[in-house]
This record gives sequence, C-alpha cells and structure tokens, in this order.
Amino acid sequence: MAQEFVNGKIQPGKVVVFIKPTCPYCRRAQEILSQLPIKQGLLEFVDITATNHTNEIQDYLQQLTGARTVPRVFIGKDCIGGCSDLVSMQQSGELLTRLKQIGALQ
Repeated sequence: MAQEFVNGKIQPGKVVVFIKPTCPYCRRAQEILSQLPIKQGLLEFVDITATNHTNEIQDYLQQLTGARTVPRVFIGKDCIGGCSDLVSMQQSGELLTRLKQIGALQ
C-alpha cells in the first residue's frame, strides 16, 4: 500500500513534498515552494497523516531515500532531501535551476 501510494505521487515534471501538517520544517518547505512561480498542478503537498498508513509510508520513504523524516522533497523523480536541503538549494540558486530543468516553472 505505502509503495503504491508514494510511487503514484512521484512523477517526472512535478514537485511533490511528503509532509505532516504539525511539522515546522514541513511548513517552512511549503512556504519556500509556494512562493515560487511553479505551474498550476505541478506542486503537491501530500499529508501522510491523512492516511492510516503513516508509519508504512515513512518506512518506504526510508527505503527509497535513506531517511524517513518529513518533509521529503521530490523534484521530478529525484529526492533532494528535507527542509535544510531545500533551503541550501534555494540559497545557491540550484533550486530554480532544477525546477527549470523539469519544466515546472511558469
């Protein structure tokens, strides 16, 4: 169930962030990404607590990315890490470059 759920969300050309709404790092990642000119429908925040399979989803994210913490940020099919990774990429300019590469910017 968790594998299908996660794999069904991660798509080329899309930015997907697995979150928990109570997590301050998730909220920060949402703020950063929501301020960027990402095309309509290509940015999705997935609340893993809205399912009955939160632990299984986090276990699968661990297998897939090496970490079960949230947020887990995917740009296209690539996991770039969590909030601190996102902030570093934003500061270096790499974030916009990656978003352009997948065609996600307006």
